[in-house]
Formats: sequence, structure tokens, C-alpha cells
Amino acid sequence: MKKYICNPLNLEYRYQIKQTVMCEAGVFREAADPTMLLFNDTYYMFASMSGGFWYSDDLYDWNFKETPELPIFDYAPDVCAVNGKVIFSASRAGEPCTFYVSANPLTEPFAAVSTPFQFWDPHTFQDDDGRVYFYWGCTNQEPIWGLEMNPETFLPIGEKVAIIGENEAAHGWERGGENNRLAPPKTEMDKKIREHLGTKPFIEGAFMNKHNGKYYMQYAAPATECNVYADGVYVGDSPLGPFTYQAHNPFSYRPGGFITGAGHGSTFRDKSGSWWHASTMRISVNEGFERRIGLFPCDFDTNGIMWCNQHFADYPYALPEGVRRDIDRTAPDWALLSYNKRVSASSYQTDYEPGNGANEDIRTWWAADETDKDAWYQMDLGSICDVNAVQLNFADHKLPLPEGWQDNAHSTMMEKRVILTKPQRTVFLLEGSADGETWQTLKDRRGGETDYTHDFICFDAPLKLRYLRVSYMSLAMNGVPAISGLRVFGKGNGSAPEAVTSIKAIRTEEGLDAKLCWDSISGADGYNVRFGIAEDKLYNSWQVFGKNELILSALNKDSGYFIAVDSFNENGVTEGKINFIK
Repeated sequence: MKKYICNPLNLEYRYQIKQTVMCEAGVFREAADPTMLLFNDTYYMFASMSGGFWYSDDLYDWNFKETPELPIFDYAPDVCAVNGKVIFSASRAGEPCTFYVSANPLTEPFAAVSTPFQFWDPHTFQDDDGRVYFYWGCTNQEPIWGLEMNPETFLPIGEKVAIIGENEAAHGWERGGENNRLAPPKTEMDKKIREHLGTKPFIEGAFMNKHNGKYYMQYAAPATECNVYADGVYVGDSPLGPFTYQAHNPFSYRPGGFITGAGHGSTFRDKSGSWWHASTMRISVNEGFERRIGLFPCDFDTNGIMWCNQHFADYPYALPEGVRRDIDRTAPDWALLSYNKRVSASSYQTDYEPGNGANEDIRTWWAADETDKDAWYQMDLGSICDVNAVQLNFADHKLPLPEGWQDNAHSTMMEKRVILTKPQRTVFLLEGSADGETWQTLKDRRGGETDYTHDFICFDAPLKLRYLRVSYMSLAMNGVPAISGLRVFGKGNGSAPEAVTSIKAIRTEEGLDAKLCWDSISGADGYNVRFGIAEDKLYNSWQVFGKNELILSALNKDSGYFIAVDSFNENGVTEGKINFIK
């Protein structure tokens, strides 16, 4: 039986409490900036503010191990295999950072090796000849730096070299802001921050891979709290460059859909040799750094171009059995059945109505009334459908601060912070019905054994269901029941929509944007706009719901683009005709 995953990954994301000089204390979950490593036949995943790491044998079932010996408050952890050992480093402001080593992270604690200098967003890379290189950088004023390091002491060899920097004048996707548009400052504090930081994009999250003798230097831009957060890549003939901007960029990009963002990540090969890219996906409602982790198929084409398949990137995806064969797919195995379907609930709060749980936006949600002690949430698919899987996404709705949290806070001049390394418990009962009268249990979590905030539930065979109901909810951190997405996947009873055959397109913003519009297709829930530098390289996409226009803001200035608009609904995807714009 195939094993399916669905982004954001189904992990027990850790809570933290954060209070800064600019805002009051708040509670939110965070895991971001993931580094994935296959070491001694085990997959390791390190992520910011998690207090440990996840590990797996198959990229499907993940376990968590705490690492009290590592600095819990350092951001963007990086791990790399060097001479048969795992080397750990992470970002720290204002003081030198430390390298740690372990021969087996599952059984041997990490031990400090050296503390060479202060850095942010580190990455260590060992070349085939045994030489070790180190990269770092996370500002909108300086480039990403690189240098060679001693593989035993992890002290620098030689002087640092400027690797790559920003070029928002030519790379549309690097421009800051939501949809690559910087909004005017809303408050005096926003204005001061803008004046201090400027408007240039942050270039960060360096990661290196070597493939067929070429070096692929990856980086993230423009900012983690934006829907357009993405990863780009430069290619060179040596670890320290010089590097040339790849014609297809960004190579990891997810600006639309249920959950957006695909930046600051890592690229690795699985046990069968297939490539994957893990990166940061954003929520950024309760706090700017409220983030999750996504995992996407990645590859290098016959021209050596690095790319990810992120079409319908938050729909279920089957893990390959052996070497992956379907990297070129443009449609998911199962359609989304739940978009804008009729929903009801036992109660709701103003601005948090039931429909928010079916609108394909993780940043909005239904929340039960605070006095509702037996909250339930129900969806009607409209007809009996074949249901293959459900992703139940809970939201953290205005969580109360635990008493005495400041007693254990890590305090600096700028902030106070607590990481809650012990997982909380999430309780619910998910049921399904064909007639609304007789119900069957689809998932019973009333035992409170897990805390999956994005619980993905896959069935051995499709179930004939029309109604789904969530009840007996008791959420982590004593939060009220809140659902950002009751997402149902399977096959509807009708036909896929007709094809989009023509697109009107105008290049704007000196070629960095393209304003697109097309005829609405009857029966379509939305459209997946695929685009790329050649007819057979439509690698990027932007998924939209309920509209027939889009401003593509990720274009490179001097490149022409081929574009297709695929229509989709609960019955399938229909590829559109490919158009070219100069």
C-alpha cells in the first residue's frame, strides 16, 4: 500500500512563548528553516526553535528526540555529515557561534568542537575530496559569505569570500512584501523598523549541493513572513564560485494555495537516490515567525536545471516505492472535495465563522464560542463521494499565557522567550456518514496520545461519504476548538472543467511582473498557473481559487516565459494551452 504525505508535514510542532520590546507576549507554534540529512540509513530533520530533532526510517513516520546539550534558542540549525560524523551549527546574535559533533545523534549527545566567530544562517558542506566549506548570511545589506574550514577543528582556512547578493532589480521574486509588494508602514514602530532595515530583500538560508560536477548554491528571499518566500539557486564550478544565476528561478516556490511559502530549506537524496527539498511554509498570524515545514519532490533536468514540483503542493502526495517516476506530474492523485462546501458548527465567534474552515486559507479559521463546552464542526460535501483522505488542520486561537511562564524565560535586552519542549495533547473524534444519520469513526484521538496540529488521515480504500463531523475537541494549550481547514480529498461525481485556451498577458514593472487574465471556466473551483522558461520547463506555479486573473510577480527581467493556466475542481485537473509572453 502506498504511503501518502500532505504539506504541511504531520509533526508535533513545539509551542513557544515570545515577548519582545515591540509587542506583548504571545503563544504560537514554530518549526522552520529545516535541514534534512540522510545519515547511516536514518533521516534527520532539524528545525528552528524545536528543542531537538525529528528522525525517520521512511520520511513518513517521524519520532522526536530532545537535545538539551544544544543551544535551544539559536535559529536556523544546520547539520552536515563530515568524515562520518554529524556536525551541528546554528545562528546566534551578538556572540560567537559553536560547532557541535556527534557520531550518532540517536545514541550520542552532541559535543562542542570550536567557537570560531559569530554568524547567522549557517551551512556546512563537505566536497568529494574531503575539503569542508562553510557558508552564512542573513541580511539585506551584505552578501552570503563562504570560506574553507578545517574538517577537524572547524576553524577557518583563509579569508571569507562574497558568494552571492541580492538583485531585486532583475529578479522579481526577490522583492519584499506580500505578493512582492511592500505595504506602507501601519504604525510608528513599523516606520522606524522600515527606516532601520530599509526595503532591500533579505538574502539568507544558504545551502549547497553538488550534482554532476556542478555546485548549486541555494538561498532564500525576500522574507519568511511573506507568501512569496522562496528559494533560488546559483550554479558554479567550484565551492566558492564564481556562481551564475540559474535561468529557472526561483526553484522552490509556493505563493498560492492553502498554505504558502517554500523558502529557506535544504535539498537531499533519499535512500533510492531521488531528490527532495524541505523548506519553510508560513502562517504568520499569531506571530511573524509562526511557521511550518513542507517537503517537495526535487530533481535536476537533462540540462542540469534544479527544480521542484510544487504543483498542488499542499495536496496528498505518494512517497515513491523505490526510484521516483512521477516528478513531471501536473495533477494530484486525489482532488479537493471540501472547497467552499456547506459547513455548520455548534457555535462561532465573530470573524471566525464556520466557512473559514473550508475556504482553503490556513490563515483564517473557525473558532467556537468560549462558552461552548461540546463544540462540533460539520461539513456537507453535497453528494456522496469517494473519500481517500482527510487533513484536519487546527488553529491556535488567541491562546492564553500559562501562569508563571516568565519564571523560566530566556531573557535578553530585546525579548523574553520560552520553548515548550514537551508536546501538548490534541483530542478529537472525526466521523463520516453517507446519509447524516449513521456515522462511522474515521479517526479517534480522544485518548490524547498525539498533538498533530495538521493531522493527515489516509484510508486503506476510498470511503463513500457525504458528511464529515469533528467533535469531542480539546486542543493544546487550553485553546478553544478552532479549525483552519477540514480538507477532504478523493473524487467527485462529475467531470473535470474545460481547458483554458487563451491568456491575455502584459509585462509590467520593467518586466518583473506579468498581469494575466483568462476566461472563466464554468464549474472550475480555481486555476493552477504554470510558467517557465521553455515549453517543457513549466516548473513554477501559482494556485488561485475563485478568480480568473493574477499578477505573476516572480519573473526574471530579461527572460521570456511560457505560461499555461490549468483549470481544476473536485473531479480533476485539465491542462491549459501553453502561451508565450516576451
